[in-house]
Amino acid sequence: MPTQFHCQSKSATLTTRRHFLAQSSTALSCAFVADRSLAQSPASSPPGAPASLKPNGGTIAWVNATLLAVDKPPIPDGVLVVAGGKIKAIGSKQSTTIPSDATVVDAKGKWIMPGLVCTHSHIGGMGAADSSSPIQPGVRILDSINVRDSGFRRALAGGLTTINIMPGSGHLISGQTVYCKLRYFEQSPSIVDDILIRDKDGKPIGGLKMANGTNSQGDSPFPGTRGKSAYLVREQYIKAREYQATAAAAKDDASKLPPRDLHHESLVEAMQGKRIVHHHTHRHDDIMTVIRLSQEFGFQTVLHHVSDGWKVAKEIAAAKLPCSIIVLDSPGGKLEAKDLVFRNGRVLDEAGVRVAFHTDDGITDSRLFMRSAALAVRAGMNRDKAIAGLTLAGAEMLGLDDRIGSLSVGKDADMAILSGDPLSSYTRVLETWVEGQLAFDLSKSQDNLFAEGGLKAGSDLDPFLCCYAQAWQGGAK
Repeated sequence: MPTQFHCQSKSATLTTRRHFLAQSSTALSCAFVADRSLAQSPASSPPGAPASLKPNGGTIAWVNATLLAVDKPPIPDGVLVVAGGKIKAIGSKQSTTIPSDATVVDAKGKWIMPGLVCTHSHIGGMGAADSSSPIQPGVRILDSINVRDSGFRRALAGGLTTINIMPGSGHLISGQTVYCKLRYFEQSPSIVDDILIRDKDGKPIGGLKMANGTNSQGDSPFPGTRGKSAYLVREQYIKAREYQATAAAAKDDASKLPPRDLHHESLVEAMQGKRIVHHHTHRHDDIMTVIRLSQEFGFQTVLHHVSDGWKVAKEIAAAKLPCSIIVLDSPGGKLEAKDLVFRNGRVLDEAGVRVAFHTDDGITDSRLFMRSAALAVRAGMNRDKAIAGLTLAGAEMLGLDDRIGSLSVGKDADMAILSGDPLSSYTRVLETWVEGQLAFDLSKSQDNLFAEGGLKAGSDLDPFLCCYAQAWQGGAK
């Protein structure tokens, strides 16, 4: 059994809710019953993983677990086989062959589901666009991510394995997002490149963050009205379209090419479908503005937050736009979210809209991500659709559903191993696996700290647990 740490009370000085949860003044106990038989043997990572993080390992087979594959019905007493960072087999005990060289893990009483996918997170920082302009699509969040942010470890404690790190919503277009895999193993990533998800050519994959409503309004040069906001966006997309036409007409004549413009290039990528637009929007009229702009310029869009989505669900469904929703959005603090209701997910789903959930961390702490689906189900949303909203639906909205989001043969071996039903508030994430390698283990004292909170849980530096344990226990033993 891991050591129980009893944290001294102290005043919280941080104002953000994420850090407040991590460095709270509340005295926390980190006890956990170590009656478990889950394997800690890593399997090999996929070829695309950074060389510095590729583990050694072999085949692992979990048996007797309840498997939530997401793309198929739940499998009681199921078998899941992983090797080389990929899922090799999944099914019932009767129908699934376990390789002779596999490490067999008895996971009786445990539930295994795909690693959770958050389509909207701010872990690692939001430093993209600045105050010089409301539209800055060429700026990359990639260039400002703090890979040592302790929020990544806390996300793993919530079962998350893939996140879309976004710039903030204070601009009409605040820059390029980046999709990341939480490859935080015993050897942590040293640079942001280690956690990037890349395409077949090795290029980092990400989207484009846009926003409307009150967040992106302000003093000049920012717009002061909703109408001016839409005008400015439309103006820049028209200029990008003209930029694209001029470049195409030049063909191989370099003298006729327009001067390179990174902002226009990013917008062109969006119009070509190479970069998914992730659009912050709350009010029903703002949602309709996004629909009009996406249809006018042809960019693929995911609607984010959509507090009023239930008011225009039929229109969203007709536009065939998916929604990544939040269940709790600045309660009591954002006028645009005043009509947000728990039944939002149910109404959208019943209208035919694909629905995912997100954390907007630190609005919702990543460790509580599964509660979003639970609250939606309590308000009447279909259970299977809600669980997909934590996994496969989010993967689809990132264009990564061929790699992640379900326990399917050939997909990345990203899993969350749970003590029970994911929609129960009593359930704990016991382990999180990323590409076949153990990334979080609740029974380990350091991982337990990030799961439970306490002294140094919010620090970007690795906690010196030996020293703290000695102090808490009355000195060196």
